[in-house]
Amino acid sequence: MSFSELGLSEGVLRAVAEAGYVTPTPIQEQAIPIVLMGRDVLGCAQTGTGKTASFTLPMIDVLAHGRARARMPRSLILEPTRELAAQVAENFDKYGKYHKLNHALLIGGESMADQKKVLNKGVDVLIATPGRLLDLFERGQLLLTDVKVLVIDEADRMLDMGFIPDVERIVTLLSPMRQTLFFSATMAPEIRRLANAFLQNPKTISVSPPATAAATVEQALIEIPHGHGRGHDHGQMEKRAALRALLEREKPVNALIFCNRKRDIGVVARSLLRHGYDIGQLHGDMSQPARTETLDRFKKGEIRLLICSDVAARGLDIQDMSHVFNFDVPSHAEDYVHRIGRTGRAGRSGKAFTIALGEDSKYLAAIERMLGRSIPRLVLDGVAAAVDEAAHATSESSGRDHGRERGRGRGRDRDQDRNRDRGGRGRDRDRDRSSRESEAVPRAEAREAEPPVPQSREEERRPRRTERQPRQAERERPKDRPREGDHRRRHREDREDGPPVKGLGDHVPAFLLRAPAPSRGPAKEDDDEE
Repeated sequence: MSFSELGLSEGVLRAVAEAGYVTPTPIQEQAIPIVLMGRDVLGCAQTGTGKTASFTLPMIDVLAHGRARARMPRSLILEPTRELAAQVAENFDKYGKYHKLNHALLIGGESMADQKKVLNKGVDVLIATPGRLLDLFERGQLLLTDVKVLVIDEADRMLDMGFIPDVERIVTLLSPMRQTLFFSATMAPEIRRLANAFLQNPKTISVSPPATAAATVEQALIEIPHGHGRGHDHGQMEKRAALRALLEREKPVNALIFCNRKRDIGVVARSLLRHGYDIGQLHGDMSQPARTETLDRFKKGEIRLLICSDVAARGLDIQDMSHVFNFDVPSHAEDYVHRIGRTGRAGRSGKAFTIALGEDSKYLAAIERMLGRSIPRLVLDGVAAAVDEAAHATSESSGRDHGRERGRGRGRDRDQDRNRDRGGRGRDRDRDRSSRESEAVPRAEAREAEPPVPQSREEERRPRRTERQPRQAERERPKDRPREGDHRRRHREDREDGPPVKGLGDHVPAFLLRAPAPSRGPAKEDDDEE
């Protein structure tokens, strides 16, 4: 079957042909006609099967007629990560270039003012992450009552990231008269419950068993027995040596290297950079401009190796991805399928290698139980030699560390002996002090028990002044009289006691010698009294 038999418009068929696609994938073949009919769809397919095109292509034809109003989008696509949202926007640009449809991308890390301007012009397709969408809605910049088509993509990933409460709230803000397209790579019971709550009489499409790897991906497992029981750092060093040996053997055109923890991403990146590899990093703590720039450089071939976290494990579509390396075995079995699904896409072949320590046996058992078969083990001479060399280097470093530790132990013993000596002398001093204090107590009690010494008559008549009793002179001093020594602070009293001050010299003005005139006030009062 070709795309022309699916009922798509001429403009969409021409854009698909120019993109180089001729035959639709199984999920596209079954989903596109149902979406064009206006029915709800529940799609379950493994990663890399073309789920994005299965809803973007028919949505372009569904939205071809009509016009969007300001701040009222006509359709809504929810994505769990910024990379997936940006990828869906690229698909609309690629497949909808012959249609006059406006789309907006609402993701975190971008300018909110620019996003508001686009919404005010009116958009036909709104592609958003749940957090930024609710933020703009609460600010009154968005109305969702006119949404006719709702797409929930990678629902299982949203469940893992904790976005389901936000999705449920967003659904309550929409009109019940809508078409809902629900896609997920796995169909857990919680995902099934959400689908039953969001969809009305949906058409279920499942093109492959959930959580299965594509047959076009060649898998291999490299086990490092030295890592068990030797500590995390030693095991990681041996894994880095094995990774470099694999890169030299495979010589990938481009590859994703997955790590479980963000700090391990930086360690692996620095190790490969020291050995001359061109690398890039991608994880959730990076700013959105840095993540976008890194992905663009990787897609253009400027970066050969991209060390990343599981943020790149879902829906990231890179053309001709040759290899995927699992530097760490994923703790969740389903993440393994999503990681290796970045290669071998759209019928192409790819290779996936996993490096495991002895302590990863329980995670490997869960992955092989989910796959229904064991992952082929790979033993390479170059890898074994690199691992042995790393193990020898770690043993030498551990020996040096043990020697340093023994030296530090001897130093600690000397310090403890010295402290014991000091402590013994200190205890002797404390013992002497306590004995002196104990001897002083009886002496004080004996002094209190002795009879008072007779004093002379003058001493008996003279009262003994204590610190709390004021002096006799102080008690007898009038309150208005300054204390002894206050003349140094109070200069006016000093001037009164000394000679008069002549401020005008020997000459005294006549008006100062004139007698003051009698006041009229008292005389009047006397007259009144008479």
